Amino acid sequence: MTRSLHVVPDPVNTGHGRHRASSDTPAGVPSRGAVLALRSIPVIGWVFLIVGVVRPFRARWLRVAFWIDVVLSVGVHAAQIPAARKVAAERGISGRRAAVMTMLLGATWWKTLGEGER
Repeated sequence: MTRSLHVVPDPVNTGHGRHRASSDTPAGVPSRGAVLALRSIPVIGWVFLIVGVVRPFRARWLRVAFWIDVVLSVGVHAAQIPAARKVAAERGISGRRAAVMTMLLGATWWKTLGEGER
């Protein structure tokens, strides 16, 4: 069965209705508060890991969450370093700083470089 495709208008570009972009930021650019909120997520993950190392979790679901967090915080953040270094180099940021900040904050650091500072 074939269905026809309908184009749905973009509510941000129509000039009416509700939208998430504030009037002082271009569409699609997160505000400084949104960037800080996004960057707090990996920090909370690192705090969770530190707590789990200092005082190992007894509950099974917390141990599972701990190991998932280890994989995400260590493995996935480390895998993002090459891309982060490339983006950082384009902005004049050292590779060492890019690696450290990516390990701490992941993509929430290098994908939002310069966002919210306008």
